[in-house]
Order: sequence, then structure tokens, then C-alpha cells
Amino acid sequence: MNAVRAVVPEVVLRLLLHELRAAASLGRWVVRRRHGVGPGDLAAAYTGPQTAMMYGFLFVSVIETVGLAVLIPWPAVHRVVLVLDVYGVLLVLALHAACVTRPHVLRADGSLRIRYGALFDLTVPPDAVASARVERRYPEGRLVTVSEDGVLDLIVGSQTTVTLELNRPLDFRRPLGARARARTIRFHADDPRALVAALRQPAPP
Repeated sequence: MNAVRAVVPEVVLRLLLHELRAAASLGRWVVRRRHGVGPGDLAAAYTGPQTAMMYGFLFVSVIETVGLAVLIPWPAVHRVVLVLDVYGVLLVLALHAACVTRPHVLRADGSLRIRYGALFDLTVPPDAVASARVERRYPEGRLVTVSEDGVLDLIVGSQTTVTLELNRPLDFRRPLGARARARTIRFHADDPRALVAALRQPAPP
């Protein structure tokens, strides 16, 4: 019971932070600013496979909001439902904005920052990468899936396109805070060939 009490507040806090960061991303999206991309860095987008799905979900949500506004006859219930629907629409927009404004980043020092919006963030040092290759896969599972042998899949639109083989395991945190370890990392990039080519270049001294 004590363990549950210790974990639940952290989970709730992380969820709140995710939502706040996603909301802040809406502003960055409007002004076309990217988070954590500095001079000399290579930004790699990954939203391609999910963009149509996100906008489709938004369209359905708007239609649902309008439909419920017509069908619900009770003003108090209508107001509550309207607030929840508008919040849902804004949350979906914020999550997508977070993914757009927080791309993967290959830094000038050779380190690779692998992200998914404000939910996932893992920095891979340049000396930890044994090999990188373009490899399109369609793994099953949630956004972040880790196998028993240490294969981390960061799945976007049901696919990954880049595979990193590491020469040592790396520790990371899942979106809700649980710790895990990866020996192989598979993730999606919209232009995997450009990212892999940049990864294969020697790191600056």
C-alpha cells in the first residue's frame, strides 16, 4: 500500500506536466518555434504517419460536440459536456503540437535526442551507438514497448523506420515514470535515410 501511495502522486504529477508542456507547445506551434533545437543541430520530424489520424480524430470530435449540443436538452448537462468536448479537442491539438515542435534532434556533438512530444525523451550519447540503419518495421504494442531482451520500440503510426544497435545498455524512463533499459532502439523518422546518414558521420572532436 505504501508503494502504491508513493507511485500514484508521481504518476499524476507526470501526467499534469505532460499536459502543461503539450499546452505550451500550442504557442510554439503557432509561432513555428521548435523546442531543444540549437544552431548546428539536425531536427528530424516523425509526425507523418499520425497527422491524418490526428486531424481525423479532431474532425470527429468537433462533429460530436455539435451533435451533442443539438441533442442534449438540459442546459446544465450541455455546458458540462461542451467543456469536456472542447478540452478534448484542445488536448488532441496540444499533443500533436508537442510532437511537431519537439522533433528528434541530432546535436552538433553527435548525441541523438529521441522524443515523442512531451511524453518521451531519451538522449543517446554518440559513443553508445554501435550501428544505425534504415529499417521499416510494423511492431505491435503501445507507444513505448520494451521487450525482455531490451529492444525499445517507440512506435508512431504503427511503425518504426530507424534501428539503433547500442554497444551498451541505456537506462530511460517510460512516459509514466517507470524505469527500463534498452540495448536496441527502434523509432520512426519521416526521413530516416537523412537521419541515418547524419548519424554515420564521425562525431566532431
